[in-house]
This record gives sequence, C-alpha cells and structure tokens, in this order.
Amino acid sequence: MSSRRDELIAKYAEDIKEKFGENPDMDLLTKVAVGLGPAIYNLDASKVSGSDEKELETVKNNYLVKKLGLSDGPQLMEAVKTVIERYGKSEKNKHRAVIYYMLCKHFGKESVYN
Repeated sequence: MSSRRDELIAKYAEDIKEKFGENPDMDLLTKVAVGLGPAIYNLDASKVSGSDEKELETVKNNYLVKKLGLSDGPQLMEAVKTVIERYGKSEKNKHRAVIYYMLCKHFGKESVYN
C-alpha cells in the first residue's frame, strides 16, 4: 500500500471523525478509497462540489445506482444532500471517498465491498 494512499485515507478518517462525529470503519474506508482508483489522487476528481446539482446527480447515478445497486428514487438524492449538509456547506474540500463511505453506511451496503 502506498504511503500517499495511507495519507489520504488518514485524512478521510479525520473528516469522518470531525465532520460526522463517527469512528470510521477503516477497512471499509480503505475499500471505498481503493474502489475510487486513481481519482483520489486527482485534486478535482477527488472532491465533490456540494452546490453543483449535476455533480450530485453523478454521485447518485454512478455510485448509489450503479455501484451500490440501489433503485433510483427521491430518497437517493435526499441521502446525498444530507451527507453534503453534514459535511458542512462551508467545507470546501468535500472528499468523494468520505461522501461515498457515508452513503455506503447510510444504506447499509457495506457488503458491496466484500
């Protein structure tokens, strides 16, 4: 495992503790980060803009529907917006891995990563 990846995962874990008040499941967090592939190293791709509806749609469609296998419906976008809200509107660096992790936990879809 690369130290760069370790650093990023440690940063994500900090965010989960600070922003969401939860102790992250490091195994799951690591799998979510690894699942994002090289995107976590790309400054733009590794973040989610909470105010960009198009980007939120992408999170919903590519992650919740395609990756987690959830049925599309208003509850998906509600969950995305709730996670964004909890992350903090003023927080500029909303890490995609953290958002995906929180959504995975929210929907109880950890098994997708087994």
